[in-house]
Amino acid sequence: MELNMTMESPALSHGSLKGLKVVDLSRVLGGPYCTQILGDHGANIYKVEPPFGDETRGWGPPFRDGTASYFTGVNRNKLGMSMDLSQPQGQARLRAMLRDADVLVENFKPGTLEKWGLGYEQLSSEFPGLVHCRISGFGADGPLGGLPGYDACAQAMCGLMSVNGQPDGEATRVGLPVVDMVTGLNAALAIMMALNERQSSGLGQFLDISLFDCAISLLHPHGANYFMSGNIPQRTGNAHPNISPYETFPTGEGDIFLAVGNSRQFQALCVQLGRPELAQDPRYLENSDRLNNRQALREELIALLSGHQADALAATLLSAGVPAAPVLNVSEIMSHPHTRHRGMVLEAEGYQGIASPIKLSRTPATLRRLPPALGQHNEEVFAQLSLDFDA
Repeated sequence: MELNMTMESPALSHGSLKGLKVVDLSRVLGGPYCTQILGDHGANIYKVEPPFGDETRGWGPPFRDGTASYFTGVNRNKLGMSMDLSQPQGQARLRAMLRDADVLVENFKPGTLEKWGLGYEQLSSEFPGLVHCRISGFGADGPLGGLPGYDACAQAMCGLMSVNGQPDGEATRVGLPVVDMVTGLNAALAIMMALNERQSSGLGQFLDISLFDCAISLLHPHGANYFMSGNIPQRTGNAHPNISPYETFPTGEGDIFLAVGNSRQFQALCVQLGRPELAQDPRYLENSDRLNNRQALREELIALLSGHQADALAATLLSAGVPAAPVLNVSEIMSHPHTRHRGMVLEAEGYQGIASPIKLSRTPATLRRLPPALGQHNEEVFAQLSLDFDA
C-alpha cells in the first residue's frame, strides 16, 4: 500500500529521501515526530522499541486495536521492531542494523547508551559516516546535564508559560506539546544539515538537540524585547505584546482573530467596518499609538464587530488585505474545505492522520506504511540482517 500524501495524483513517488536509512531508537514525541517527517519523504525508518514498547502506545483513550492515537499520530512510515538494547543480543542486532545506516536517532538519558557500549564515541570509530542525533532534556553536561526533560516542564522553566495566559491569571501551558514538536523539527533540520556536510567530508557527526535549547529558541519576540528594554515580559492573553489590534475579538456570532500588523491594514479594517475616520484618530494613527491605547481601541472594535458573523467577516477582511481568521475548533478545521484541498488529512485503511505540510512538486510525501504494531517487522528485518531471530 502506497498513497500520495497530497491525494492529488495517482502517480507515486518514493520521496526526496529515498534510500536513506534511519535507525530510530526514540520514544514519546520529539524523536518520533522527527523520524516521521523523514519517513513521509521516503526515508526507510526502523523504529526500535524496548520490549514493553513506546509508552505512548498506552497514552489514551482513544485506542484502536489496543494502541493509543497518540502513538499512531507520529509513527507512520516506519518498520516496527522490538529489542532489548541492555542485552548483548540486542546490542549485536543494533550494530548489524547500523552497518549500512545513515542516521541514528535516540532520546535515551545521556550516559545510557554509553553504558551499553553504544554511545557516539563508541560507534563513530566503527561507523564513521553515521549521523548520530541525540534528543535530550538538557544535554549531557552543564548544571542540568543528564537530567530528564519533558515538554511541559520545559515550557514552565524556559519562560513560555510565563508569557502565556491572561494578565490576571496563572502562567499557562501552551495547549499542545510545542517544545517536543519544535525539538523534532530542529532535529530533522540538523540531520539534513549533517547529511549535506557529509557529502563533502564523508563523515558523520553528533547532533546534540535538547528540549531546553529549543524551548528558549521559541521566545520571540519576548527575548528580543527583554534584551532591548530590560523589562520582564508579562502575560497579555491573546494580545500581541508589540502590535495592536492583534488579538481575539467577539462578534455577533463567533470569535475572530484580527492580526493587524501595519497602519495600511488598520485603515482597511476601519473601512470594512464602516468607520474609516477611526484610522485618523490621533490615538490610533501608528502602531505605537494603538498599542498605548489598546483598551480604548478594543472597546471601539468590539462595538463595531457586534453586528457581524466571524466566518463571513474574516473572509471579507482577508479579501481586503486585512489578516483575520475565525477561531475554529479541531473538528471544524479538519473538515474545512481548504484543509481537504491542501491534502492535510490522510485517510487509508481505517487510518486517519495529519499529513505532511512539506509540499515538494516532484517528490511529494507519501504514505507507505501504517503505524506498526509492537515488533511487527522483527522477523522481516532480522532475516535481512542474516541474524537468527530465535537466538
